[in-house]
Amino acid sequence: MFKKKACLVLSMAMTVGLLAGCGAKGSSTTGDIKIGVVLPLTGQVSSFGKSGQNGIKLLEDQVNKAGGINGRKIKFLFEDDEGKPDTATTVGTKLISNDNVVAIVGPLTSGSCIALGPIATQSKVPMITGSGTNPDVTKKGGEYVYRTCFIDPFQGTVIAKFASGDLKAKTAAILYDNGNDYSKGLAEFFEKGFVASGGKIVAKETYATNDKDFKAQLTKIKPTKPDVILLPDYYGTVGNIAKQARAIDIKVPLLGGDGWDSAELFKVGGTAVNNCYISDHYSADDTSKLVIAFQKEYKAKYNLNADAMAVLNYDAAKIMVEAIKVAGKTDGPSIKEALAKTNLEVVSGKVSFDANRDAIKGAVILKVDAGKFNFVKKLIP
Repeated sequence: MFKKKACLVLSMAMTVGLLAGCGAKGSSTTGDIKIGVVLPLTGQVSSFGKSGQNGIKLLEDQVNKAGGINGRKIKFLFEDDEGKPDTATTVGTKLISNDNVVAIVGPLTSGSCIALGPIATQSKVPMITGSGTNPDVTKKGGEYVYRTCFIDPFQGTVIAKFASGDLKAKTAAILYDNGNDYSKGLAEFFEKGFVASGGKIVAKETYATNDKDFKAQLTKIKPTKPDVILLPDYYGTVGNIAKQARAIDIKVPLLGGDGWDSAELFKVGGTAVNNCYISDHYSADDTSKLVIAFQKEYKAKYNLNADAMAVLNYDAAKIMVEAIKVAGKTDGPSIKEALAKTNLEVVSGKVSFDANRDAIKGAVILKVDAGKFNFVKKLIP
């Protein structure tokens, strides 16, 4: 869930060099247990970051109220990466080298995860993301990087199967950000899944990150008369595209992934996002006891309904906290070993990890309509 790759690679190489030989830090046996958190608290997807921060702060309150970990309080240290990979490496390095955190929760976007992961592994500091869905997050991150969400190949396939099966779509168009790892990955795997299901991609258009005008691409798509259009991006961009699509009389359902899931989608897109569908990690309509309890406590603390990013970051942080409890130590190798054995029921479902340190869990399809994300169906891998 970016650009200037050469500079980024150089920056990462320099950062890893500085950290080489440092080993795991923060393994003292007294005082607060410090856990770093990297989220986009400003920038294009700040709504996601603020929701994630809310979820993690709620967990901190719950854990400390219950006595902490073996009598020690936990303290989450938040850093803002603005959703930018180079910023993620900077603030992540600060958390590891200066703040001596024992672990990191986040980052939230795939690009930032891919950038920070190798640094965490080099430093032997376990890192867990609740929302970095690109396959390279764990592939390139190394043995200390885990994720508690499904990955884009699964998500893309889920949307494709729903489009061809439930919506009976025979043709599809794709419009995606060619500078965003999340957007590119979801577009790629949707296309593979849709074609494998017998569908045909009739148009494929791209745009650059931070673009605001999509009329040229939409004008090219319209004559191909697709049954559905995939928009694999975040809520702000998606809302804009939806309005511009409806303005030129494109009426077909728009499809997307978890990047749509924010109340801000409706503020940007208005009624243009009605009758659209997304894949997501959980549904607020779920009647499980954990979902009901979480929603109640979140509402009481913030007077807001919890969105997926609040849940996913809460879950990721909870799994990390539980791993520290199970390890009985705060050194990186011990926490990593405990993480690998995770089999925990959290708000978004039961989570265990496969050999690639990716979560084994299902997805849901939600219909976007009348200012709400409405549950349609659940899919298990």
